[in-house]
Amino acid sequence: MSRPEALSPARLKDAAPLFAALGDATRLGLLVSLCASGPLTVTRLSGQFDVSRQAITKHLDVLAEAGLVTSARQGRERIWTFEPKRLEDAHQYLARLSREWDVALGRLKAFVED
Repeated sequence: MSRPEALSPARLKDAAPLFAALGDATRLGLLVSLCASGPLTVTRLSGQFDVSRQAITKHLDVLAEAGLVTSARQGRERIWTFEPKRLEDAHQYLARLSREWDVALGRLKAFVED
């Protein structure tokens, strides 16, 4: 079994904010809401959570910095939209780690059986 190429430091640096953004229950809930309902305003989103509108905005800003959501002005409000590409990136990172673990476990099994 060949050993897969490790993730480069640059790729890991890119992945860290993504997983940090996904690691909060409120932010994860915001993503679920945006996935299920499509683009929404902070007002509409804040009605679904037990936190202030200001807190929702801060959570959305973190998600935006991670590339998971975007916003566009519409009149006096901002409309927030889910960006699926970054979630696909998270899936690819996790799949890569899974493959690396499979290879490591295969080496361990071969070592133990020898």
